[in-house]
Amino acid sequence: MFSYRHGFHAGNHADVLKHIVLTHILAYYNLKDSPYWFVDLHAGAGLYDLGGEWAQKKGEYLEGIARVWDAKSKPPAVMQYLDFVKQLNPDGELRIYPGSPWLALDACRPQDKLRLFEMHPNEADILRQNLDLRATKIPRQTAVFGEDGFAGLKGHLPPPTRRAIVLFDPSYEDKQDYRRVVETTKDAMQRFPTGCYAIWYPQVQRREAQELPRQLEKISGKNWTHVSLSVHKPSSDGLGLHGSGMFVINPPYTLTATMKETLPWLVRTLGQDDRASYKLDFLTH
Repeated sequence: MFSYRHGFHAGNHADVLKHIVLTHILAYYNLKDSPYWFVDLHAGAGLYDLGGEWAQKKGEYLEGIARVWDAKSKPPAVMQYLDFVKQLNPDGELRIYPGSPWLALDACRPQDKLRLFEMHPNEADILRQNLDLRATKIPRQTAVFGEDGFAGLKGHLPPPTRRAIVLFDPSYEDKQDYRRVVETTKDAMQRFPTGCYAIWYPQVQRREAQELPRQLEKISGKNWTHVSLSVHKPSSDGLGLHGSGMFVINPPYTLTATMKETLPWLVRTLGQDDRASYKLDFLTH
């Protein structure tokens, strides 16, 4: 499905939650010198202009990164995430927002490898153009694949390093994405059971979205963390995104405690009505 363009939604509350979790995982993996792979199954364009026509059309970033940018007394995990965003906005004015592949590019070291999948041909071209702008700052081991990330993951597991972070971030505009997330995760766990799998999903009024976390619990073994953030009550017409979640299989052991500290702050900062809330579930072997 080629209709979805993340530029309309870049920097919204769902990106904030997703990228706080992701930057924590990346920082944890960097604590060891041994290399790892970062595999992004739905990479997007990599960089987003918040002053551009797409971002301004809906202004979703105003209820996401803009609130976090101006907030006081930020928790450490939020500060860690913002450090990446500030690198693109050194004058202190929020203009550019980094997508998941850009956060990984800034976090990964010369010995690490990045495998970025983007099936939308225009998004893949823009991602390559953005990478070209970085020139020598791009790790030599970075590769962009203009193909289906769900199918492409099989060829990269298990990685030779036996350390990997895999990010699932489909649009879910096609409800088959829910099924493919479960099937691909199950296959990945069989091929590489010790990998870290970070799966983002939307909170929308659709049965598949509500069932996805329970399905992931059944195939995730005995080590996972599930966080979700609702910023307002579901709309009366059943449309729109009122929150999102991250289900992480084989997370850093520090993730649960970090999110326990961070999620109440996110509710206060990003909440839009009295129905704003969070959930934190985990299982540790």
